[in-house]
Amino acid sequence: MADRAGVLRRALHRVLRRLVPRSVRARATFAATAVVALALGGTALALLGVLQANLTRDVRESAVRQVDEVAAVAVREHLPRVISNPGGGSLRVFDAEGNLISATLDALPRPLPPVPFPPSVPDPDPARDPAPGIEPDAGAGAPFERQLRPRLDEKGIVKLVDGSGQRVVSTSVSGPDGQVTIYASVSLGPVDAANRTATAALAVGLPLLVALVALVTWRVTGRALGPVEAIRSEVAEITGHDLHRRVPVPHTGDEVSRLAVTVNSTLDRLEDAGQRQRRFIADASHELRSPIAVLRTQLEVALAHPDPELWPELLADALQDTVRLQDLAADLLLLARLDAADPVATELLDLDVLFADVLDARPADRIPLRVELAPGARVLGNRTWLTRLLTNLVDNAQRYADGLVEVRLAVVEGEVVLEVRDDGPGIPEPDRERVFERFTRLDDARSRELGGAGLGLAIARDLAEHHGGTLAAERPADAGHPADTEHPCGARLVARLPLAGPLPQGS
Repeated sequence: MADRAGVLRRALHRVLRRLVPRSVRARATFAATAVVALALGGTALALLGVLQANLTRDVRESAVRQVDEVAAVAVREHLPRVISNPGGGSLRVFDAEGNLISATLDALPRPLPPVPFPPSVPDPDPARDPAPGIEPDAGAGAPFERQLRPRLDEKGIVKLVDGSGQRVVSTSVSGPDGQVTIYASVSLGPVDAANRTATAALAVGLPLLVALVALVTWRVTGRALGPVEAIRSEVAEITGHDLHRRVPVPHTGDEVSRLAVTVNSTLDRLEDAGQRQRRFIADASHELRSPIAVLRTQLEVALAHPDPELWPELLADALQDTVRLQDLAADLLLLARLDAADPVATELLDLDVLFADVLDARPADRIPLRVELAPGARVLGNRTWLTRLLTNLVDNAQRYADGLVEVRLAVVEGEVVLEVRDDGPGIPEPDRERVFERFTRLDDARSRELGGAGLGLAIARDLAEHHGGTLAAERPADAGHPADTEHPCGARLVARLPLAGPLPQGS
């Protein structure tokens, strides 16, 4: 039984999914049309109800006014047999015995009068109607051949044979004619006619208005979603070989326009990433080809000249080129990992202790280091990557310095500042940003001679940014002579990392 209910629910769900429009344009049109149709339908019903109530109230007030006017006359004097009624309703006056003593012309009995009320209408409560029903009376002294009393329903409305209705109001007064009961009836025909007219107008107008809303919504959503379709079709045609293409941007300044701008910005980044990747592959291939070619040449020379005295030198050169290849491969792998943004283990580190251990463990450098490490420089980061950051900066300074390499660590305004400075040729101001590009060498011959591949500073900046910091080549503050663009006085590389909280107890 449960399986059958589940199958029925799934089948119903599939049917409903087929019935619901799938396009945004159709769903928006359907929703707007449904909401407007419900709102207009409810408004129309309320309007008809209010119209019916107001017109019926006006008819009742007219009947009450006519009864009051006749009652005022009946209290003062004898009523004439024929009453004139400028209000347009029918008036009947009955005495205490139920004889019709006065009426308007339209209410006078005829020799063969029409039956004004169906005999099947049930009698109302006698307590509410003191003289209900149709009561012919041919007793002695009757002023007319036949006297008629209206038969009322619980709302004071008389239904005639032809289906029309009348609103009847009665009252009893005492006067010269004795105790009389006055009935005033006003036709509800105008009320019914007004209701029929209003219903017909709404029955014609509402569907037309709903259809107009659906048409306008369909057209407006179509125009609004047209640029979205253009963006979708253009993006669908863009491949990895034509990232230069861009989607059209509508001049509307709305959300669709901002979407197009965002898509184009994303395509700009993708194109830039593709270009950098191709340039990176080309540069990496070039860097790998040179030591491989040198290593092959050395091996070919060793085979062509099997002189044992040359082997130590050839093996030393081959080992040096192999180490260079190994370092280059390690750098390329690290760059690939940084580009992938893979998560790494982090911990709260005291950099003055970490950097002191790293600098003490370095082999004998060409130029001795001048080190100033301030305590309290705590960051949240990866130990290996921060060690590599310092090593790359110090190696770059050792490669170009003439006689001075300084390493300073300080805490400045909530940041940990690592500064590595040398007294070498420095970095010209136009190149202070370019040096952080991959495979960039300002002095290509010297860099190759010293074994550099142009990746050290690029890796150092990526490591700093991975820790939420920055790395920049700043203008030297002082290095023995004035610093300017034309006469640089050494390089000054400054890394800034966010300061972390205190170390936990026992660290």
